[in-house]
Amino acid sequence: MKVLNLGILAHVDAGKTSLTERLLYAAGVIDEIGSVDDGSTQTDSLALERQRGITIKSAVVSFTIGRADPVTVNLIDTPGHPDFIAEVERALSVLDGAVLVVSAVEGVQAQTRVLMRTLQRLRIPTLIFVNKIDRRGAQYDGVLKEITDKLSPAVVPMGSVTGLGTRTAAFTAHPAPGALIEVLAENDDELLRTFVENEKALSDDALQRSLGQQTAQSLVHPVYFGSAITGSGVDALSNGIRTLLPPARTGERALYGVIFKVERGAAGEKIAYVRMFSGTLQVRDRIRYGASGGDAKITAVRVFANGAAVIASQVVAGQIAQLWGLPDVQIGDRVFAGDDVPAQAAAGGFFAPPTLETVVTPQRLGDQGKLREALSQLSEQDPLINVRQDDLRQETSVSLYGEVQKEVIQTTLAAEFGIDVTFRETTTICVERVRGVGAAFEIKKKDGNPFLATIGLRVEPAPVDAGVTFELEVELGSMPYAFIKAVEETVRETLSQGLHGWAVPDARVYLTHSGYSARQSHAHAVFDKSMSSTAGDFRNLTPLVLMTALRQAGTSVHEPMHRFQLEVPTDTTSAVLSALARLRAIPDVPALATDTSVLEGAIPAAAVYQLEQQLPALTRGEGVLESTFSHYHPVPGTPPDRPRTDHNPLNRRDYLLHTQRRI
Repeated sequence: MKVLNLGILAHVDAGKTSLTERLLYAAGVIDEIGSVDDGSTQTDSLALERQRGITIKSAVVSFTIGRADPVTVNLIDTPGHPDFIAEVERALSVLDGAVLVVSAVEGVQAQTRVLMRTLQRLRIPTLIFVNKIDRRGAQYDGVLKEITDKLSPAVVPMGSVTGLGTRTAAFTAHPAPGALIEVLAENDDELLRTFVENEKALSDDALQRSLGQQTAQSLVHPVYFGSAITGSGVDALSNGIRTLLPPARTGERALYGVIFKVERGAAGEKIAYVRMFSGTLQVRDRIRYGASGGDAKITAVRVFANGAAVIASQVVAGQIAQLWGLPDVQIGDRVFAGDDVPAQAAAGGFFAPPTLETVVTPQRLGDQGKLREALSQLSEQDPLINVRQDDLRQETSVSLYGEVQKEVIQTTLAAEFGIDVTFRETTTICVERVRGVGAAFEIKKKDGNPFLATIGLRVEPAPVDAGVTFELEVELGSMPYAFIKAVEETVRETLSQGLHGWAVPDARVYLTHSGYSARQSHAHAVFDKSMSSTAGDFRNLTPLVLMTALRQAGTSVHEPMHRFQLEVPTDTTSAVLSALARLRAIPDVPALATDTSVLEGAIPAAAVYQLEQQLPALTRGEGVLESTFSHYHPVPGTPPDRPRTDHNPLNRRDYLLHTQRRI
């Protein structure tokens, strides 16, 4: 049987989870359609999801479409709120196709555009479902124009709507041949030639075949209209899912899968969600996983079928399954067999990283240890919350996408771990960029160097997003590889806090000097471990040398900037521009029009929330704001400092007081 791993994506409140319920009902998986408002849906299983009526964690549910040529669909219901975009990102890595849901009332919204750009960049075949045609204010032509203008010009309306905006609204599937030919001909020269030579020679089968091929290549996006509440249009969408989206590719190649979700079971055990791309994985198989290629034995497998996760003896290529028996598994790990360790999945990459952070404080002082453990478990499920421990101040901070995510973390800690917490004010996460070239070295047993190590380092700027690179300007055999590795690992760790305490994400670092004290032989009566270098000597000395070099090179602090687009009544433009100036925004030349004007530009991430709060009053409630992370920009004036969480190698005296040489 064919398998299709399908994502349902949308802006919050577009009806994504309701559509999932309707698809499950139509497939006979559930007898009654759940309600988001009542908290009775299949995929929103968390208490907080049911309480708030939003999806927070992605969920997997399976059903079958079609009888003659059935397709098993593993449907992944993803969050719509931008604070949980990391959950969407993890789902995208395992999809064969997607349905992007748009509201017929609200139209294309900010998150819709972000999602569509990402789907197109990843070339994920996508159908568009315009939901809520039964709601007052629903549009057909207006929404189609928005989709064409803001999402993709290569869209094909797959039918028409009657009774728009009423409870009896209905969708009839019959794509207009003219519109279909016009869009398909853009990418199909043979079809265009046939149309020009003899229009009647183009059969419906030929058009459908071309539509399927171009949809599978993510060149064209069929658009369906309907209502998840009444069920109108859902049968047509189901048929489109079955016939237009490509099923999972399967093969007999070597075992290979990707972990895209990790959760804890009732007994605290880790449950890993895997998408198998090739091979067959059986219970009791010993497999390898993760960056280090550690091995473990699979103790249990569950695959998804007919709305439930069922016990199975194996999982095959194309399927999604839950695995037990991987104690150290992390999101992004590859599952494989053999000696070749595949490249790891990136923790991030499709969407921007979180740009906010806050300090989490337990209300009961004795819960500090429990809080660390709880946040550690939460970071297993969402690595991008990036738990940051400050042992000097006994504080813990987490990264955030927004205020709703903060509330979710607070509620989760209370409900699942029994820990009541408070948060400090949310602050912006900046980065530091290396400005010039700096070099430093320390020689063992000289100039107050208490460590049996010689290290020289040079730091240079690197292009944005190049990461930290470490290269040798000494011979590889000049000292044991374990010592070189200790220097490299410590360089990367040390650059998590630059001169102002912010991470230095991009830099070139060169090892220019090296030296060590070899272990004395037994032939010498003075054999003494304390006179031999250890990896600890290099780990302890590296921060001093590196930060001296970095201080010489200099850094500048950069803050995250968002690209914004504002649609406002033209008569409010002056007031809005004044507010943007106060928020340090950098607007482009305004596109003024008679009724509604568009303002675009860049704005500090820290000011986006303030703009959202001020906009209704500035625009009589008519302003519409879209903003997405764009880039990092130098902070004007005095750069902000972030409290350090280490023993501060910039202060040599204090650092050495707290850093003892161990043998």
